[in-house]
Amino acid sequence: MVTVGSEQEHSVEITASPVRGPGNSISGTVVVFHDVSELRGLTRKMSYQATHDPLTGLINRREFERRLDEAMDSAHAEEAVHMLFYMDLDRFKAVNDTCGHLAGDNMLREVAALIKAEVRDSDFVGRLGGDEFGALLVGCPIEKARQIATDICNAVANYRFVWKDKIFNIGISIGLVEISHASGTLQDIMSAADSACYMAKQQGRGQVHVYSTRDEAVARERGDIQWLRQLQTALHEDGFELAVQPIIAMSGKADSGPAMEVLIRLSNGRGEADNSAEFLRPAERYQMMPQIDRWVINATLAAISGGEIKLSGRRSCAINLSSQTLGDESFLSFVVDALDRSGVPPAAICFEVTEGAILANVQHAQRFIEVLHGIGCEFSLDDFGSGLGSFASLKHLPIDYLKIDGTYTRNLRTDLVNQEMVSAMIKLARTMQFRIVAEQVEHQEDFDWLRDVGVDFVQGHFIEAPSKLGTTSTTGTYRTLNS
Repeated sequence: MVTVGSEQEHSVEITASPVRGPGNSISGTVVVFHDVSELRGLTRKMSYQATHDPLTGLINRREFERRLDEAMDSAHAEEAVHMLFYMDLDRFKAVNDTCGHLAGDNMLREVAALIKAEVRDSDFVGRLGGDEFGALLVGCPIEKARQIATDICNAVANYRFVWKDKIFNIGISIGLVEISHASGTLQDIMSAADSACYMAKQQGRGQVHVYSTRDEAVARERGDIQWLRQLQTALHEDGFELAVQPIIAMSGKADSGPAMEVLIRLSNGRGEADNSAEFLRPAERYQMMPQIDRWVINATLAAISGGEIKLSGRRSCAINLSSQTLGDESFLSFVVDALDRSGVPPAAICFEVTEGAILANVQHAQRFIEVLHGIGCEFSLDDFGSGLGSFASLKHLPIDYLKIDGTYTRNLRTDLVNQEMVSAMIKLARTMQFRIVAEQVEHQEDFDWLRDVGVDFVQGHFIEAPSKLGTTSTTGTYRTLNS
């Protein structure tokens, strides 16, 4: 850090190189100062997002699990006792389906505040995803934890969410699990809490249930085990389907960049597909994502080589990869072989990976990205903005695109926080020479704002909703939007 005058400070990187004279003697030194204030300022501006959920302000899942891991270490070392809550809202889907995502987002913010108000100052509350929350009560006896959980249930039951002319009452189901010296791994603890929450729902919703060893067996028998059988059948009998969603270039007609994203759907056996992708959660639990991602890649390459997916110019097709898949040592050779067999040029594929997936499998992910990028595949950093704590460690990877998390692409005319965040992301992306994709764009006003600030590509229901492969144009040319 260098101070300029009496007020300004600049961050600088200093490089010193010796100047060699006759006989390899050192006759001097060249010192180069590089002002990196702007880049570091942008990174600091966004660092809060590394540990917090942008919608509710609670800590995010990654940070929650990090603190849970620390609590487990203290329980194992000091025989301290902590409590974990796994909380799932009841009847939340009715709000989203009736009034849309904007209403759902507002309700989640309010519920997050309700939960936060009921726990102790020393406790941690996180949003684990969707309408699921977690709480870590450090050094809390079970009876006190049960009382706090009951208070949360009562607070949510008494809460009324008002949206325009509609009033909703919801509930929350809470599973409790004790963390002690006898606890297993983090995954064991989270699974136990999830199972206890499942049992709370089975008892009539809006209930509190303390975990017992029978819960996981019951939950698996009634719930996930059914998913497991369905997923195994789908893999063996080709029961999955592809859906596609277009990605358009803001400049009009682009000669490169992603033209669409492929999404996986599970057929219900009646010629219909479930658009919620709810099956992905049990698939992750049963470590089935590498198999499913292999299916997606084979199906996508077959659709491209067979003409079902048509890509103009040097446009590409985006495919999501899970964290489990990036950690699979054999996956790289599978992709290379699949490309060779299909005859599809590597440049036709853009893999979407999240920062979290990369950091969970750094060595495998780095080799995977570098090898495939080297033969022509493109890479996009997905959900950008949802967690940027270690972005500095990723900036040297050959990434082509940053995909702005959909949380920030809403209400851009009025939400000053989203405006600031998107502007900072764009500036950082330009510094790193990445192109930018904005996803989940649902309204004309948001589209116009993103176009005006220089986003390169846009995807979302405003452009076109995902549709089953074969039921819509996949040429990369879509309806013209008003400027």
